[in-house]
Amino acid sequence: MRQLFVLLLCVGALAMAADSPSDSPEVTANKRLALAQQDRERISSLVETGALPRVRLDQAELDVADAQDDVILARTLYGEIPAGEVNDKLIDDMVAAAQRRVERQQQRVDQARKLVADGVAAESYVTPFEDELTMRRTNLQLAHSRAHVMGELATLARFEKSQQEIQAITKLDFHDSFTKGMEHFEGPANFEEARDLKPLELAFEKKFDRALPISADGETDLHRAMGFDHSGRVDVALAPNDPEGVWLRHYLRVRGIPYYAFTRAIRGKATSAHIHIGPGSTRLHNSD
Repeated sequence: MRQLFVLLLCVGALAMAADSPSDSPEVTANKRLALAQQDRERISSLVETGALPRVRLDQAELDVADAQDDVILARTLYGEIPAGEVNDKLIDDMVAAAQRRVERQQQRVDQARKLVADGVAAESYVTPFEDELTMRRTNLQLAHSRAHVMGELATLARFEKSQQEIQAITKLDFHDSFTKGMEHFEGPANFEEARDLKPLELAFEKKFDRALPISADGETDLHRAMGFDHSGRVDVALAPNDPEGVWLRHYLRVRGIPYYAFTRAIRGKATSAHIHIGPGSTRLHNSD
């Protein structure tokens, strides 16, 4: 009887013997799990033939469950996890696995103490089971501590990811071109006067306490005379390098709105310094 209970309470002796000093915690844990599963299959066969009592199979199931939780801890508590892979489920799994191992070992300690109380085993028989319980409780405390650190890492990783996503979404995909007296910003957005002009006028007036100096709103006689279709475009009489012009160019860039900034008159393109908002004017079909 005493030998049977000793057999029931012993944990992982064969698994410990199979460990290699060079194995990582996760590899070692997986080896122990494989051995526990093999042992359970062997014991299951013996129980079916009546060679072992049913309680022995129950203990083998507990050993397998212990080994499964050990695999979880080997990866989460003892292993190195990239910050990007840390998540709430992984943290919860780690703490839960450590908690289950404590509870199972407490069962073993209770069984060992009962043997002592019944006079089946000596007082010293309980010591190794209590030592194991102490170690598992320590691991549970470590799991809680690491859960706190991993939670902060997960929060940081989510923040960094959100920042990257924001940058990707708001990144301006454009091409700048420069010629003498002209800067061209090819923003990714479309300039829609009905939507974009009024907010710009209000922002400019609030910033500089005067109205936006629009010199051409859509089609004009001057543009027709130059052979350009200026519909849907707006010209602003601001020198691009003056403070107001710098502000306007920055405003348009942030919103991805294309523009041409002329610092002087350019034959066939501009009669004076100004900022042209919108895509370049197209040539009229009837102009030569």
